[in-house]
Amino acid sequence: DETEFRNFIVWLEDQKIRHYKIEDRGNLRNIHSDDWPKSFEKYMKDVNCPFKIQERQETVDWLLGLAVRLEYGDNAEKYKDSTPDGAKNTDNTAKNAEPLINLDVNNPDFKAGVMALANLLQIQRHDDYLVMLKERLTQDAIAKAAQSKEGLPVALEKHILGFDTGDAVLNEAAQILRLLHIEELRELQTKINEAIVAVQAIIADPKTDHRLGKVGR
Repeated sequence: DETEFRNFIVWLEDQKIRHYKIEDRGNLRNIHSDDWPKSFEKYMKDVNCPFKIQERQETVDWLLGLAVRLEYGDNAEKYKDSTPDGAKNTDNTAKNAEPLINLDVNNPDFKAGVMALANLLQIQRHDDYLVMLKERLTQDAIAKAAQSKEGLPVALEKHILGFDTGDAVLNEAAQILRLLHIEELRELQTKINEAIVAVQAIIADPKTDHRLGKVGR
């Protein structure tokens, strides 16, 4: 609902984000104005939101993340020792410390995240997202990744990613994945070129018989 969405944005700014001074929030608070979308677009730029005004779900998620970070920053002492309700009164603290131990691969959000990451990194997609992950985690792939390779160090800051996740750590991880993907493509292209050269070597060396007026073996 458009009205609820606008009220939600105003509430986030008033109660949690507080990027504007109170006297500067008038245009954003005027949710019934025809110019509200322009005010909201300016607000997104002012808080450095990386998404466009049309990307509602992504924008909401990003603004909520910003609000949570600011809330924690204002009350770090209060929240630093907090634990999730599900993690209380458990004996296996090491298990709870593992962030992926309770990952639900059937969760629609997880599936959407996998597909979104594949799109961002321009990796070939598969109808079954679990198959796409499995192909990246086969024994051969793991063994190949474990092999040490000598090479020159890469300065990530010199490679343009082409998109912004809104998080510096994720941006760096995406750059690394993109470079690894490009390396795989180059290896494939090298093998293709070798195959072409091998075929040309076979078909480009015929024996010529001038007496017969034809070329052949």
